[in-house]
Amino acid sequence: MQPVRTRFAPSPTGFLHIGGARTALFNWAFTRRLGGRFVLRIEDTDRERSTRESEAAVLEGLRWLGIDWDEGPFRQSERGELYAAAIERLIERGRAYRCVCTPEEIEVRREAVVAAGGKWTYDGRCRDAGHGPSVGPHAVRLRLPTEGRLDFDDLVFGPSGQEAREIGDMVIRRSDGSPLYHLAGVVDDIEMRITHVIRGADHLNNTPFHLALYRALDAAPPRFAHVPLIVGADGRKLSKRRDPVSVQHFRAAGYLPEAMVNWLVRIGWSHGDQEIFSGDEIRELFDLAAVHRAPGKADPGKLDWIDQHWIKALPADRLMRELLPFLEAAAGAPVAPSAGLAALIELLRERSRTLVEMAARARFLAVPDESLDYDPKAVAKHWKPAVRPAVAALRDALAGVEPWDPGAIERAFEAVRAERELAVGPLAQAVRVALTGSAASPGIYETLAAVGRERSAARLERALAVLPG
Repeated sequence: MQPVRTRFAPSPTGFLHIGGARTALFNWAFTRRLGGRFVLRIEDTDRERSTRESEAAVLEGLRWLGIDWDEGPFRQSERGELYAAAIERLIERGRAYRCVCTPEEIEVRREAVVAAGGKWTYDGRCRDAGHGPSVGPHAVRLRLPTEGRLDFDDLVFGPSGQEAREIGDMVIRRSDGSPLYHLAGVVDDIEMRITHVIRGADHLNNTPFHLALYRALDAAPPRFAHVPLIVGADGRKLSKRRDPVSVQHFRAAGYLPEAMVNWLVRIGWSHGDQEIFSGDEIRELFDLAAVHRAPGKADPGKLDWIDQHWIKALPADRLMRELLPFLEAAAGAPVAPSAGLAALIELLRERSRTLVEMAARARFLAVPDESLDYDPKAVAKHWKPAVRPAVAALRDALAGVEPWDPGAIERAFEAVRAERELAVGPLAQAVRVALTGSAASPGIYETLAAVGRERSAARLERALAVLPG
């Protein structure tokens, strides 16, 4: 049995789209489960739009997701001689021909056919003209059969195909000498011995023409699997203007790579009722037979839920490393790991959906004491004249707390509250405002323990000095 070989072939004309990332993931998972080889090919024949910066962004996105490849990256821009040789062979064997029809001439003829109620395919004006290489500016067209079908059994959509005459003699080389995507991709897949082409369903209608190319090149076609397109939660096609569609966006928004891979693999694929998948499980369980035909919905709410799961599951040292860049961005200054920060991160695991959200909640610990800003609404609601003396008394009581842990801190709170005949809620909220600048944080005793004795005292002192009341 021939070893499985798959490929991911992005065009480097921008960021790594989540649709492309999911296609790469499906190829990778399918190949890893079967012990095959995964090839990365850069389809950069669009000279005007392709850039090395975009290529680097695509590669970095794949690496961040943990999608590795065995061969490549190969660039089509460096393989022009291969395509030129294939086209010349097709012309020599009479399976392709030179066409001098200009785009303007073809458009006039197309409009006439459509106006008469017909369906346009190339009318074959140059099909038997026998133009030689000296004919002048010309494109090259593949000579398709006029009868018969080009059928295939898609591994997702099942029996598919089209009448050859409905396709017509399509261009495989432009008049500027550059090959069309169809020709270059098929030649590469033959040369790279690709056994399975797993790609988006938007390419399903291209496949009959690709089959004609394989036949003309005397090559056996691979198996095809067209995966459903991704739509928004509302069922509409994703829009770059309306929807977040780049892997880089989600990375910058604070999602973990484990969560992104988990979310992407579930868009259009399922394994029973299981929702959470590790990378190892994806490699072990992914099967094309379980890929759906219907478009897959990219539900941001589900991604939040999955990311929260992975935040809770991540080892402490890894979570610290992942969080620090976001925390530094939120604080506007470098942040060093500390025992207090580690304790706070553990407190925030259960309530943070993304690293950006966690960083926003941990920011108060990262900023210098003198730079802590106070939420005016929290101050107005919780920093009352009646509670101010109790805060001052608690400041003094905390100075002698031993050990500095939540239990001992709670006992100091209880002593001050009982002495002042004050409910714990108002005192806790006033202290929370003084420590964090807001009305929201983990439990106040745990928060004080994470901030530390000296910094807690300094923040209480500053609040008493600068806050009204």
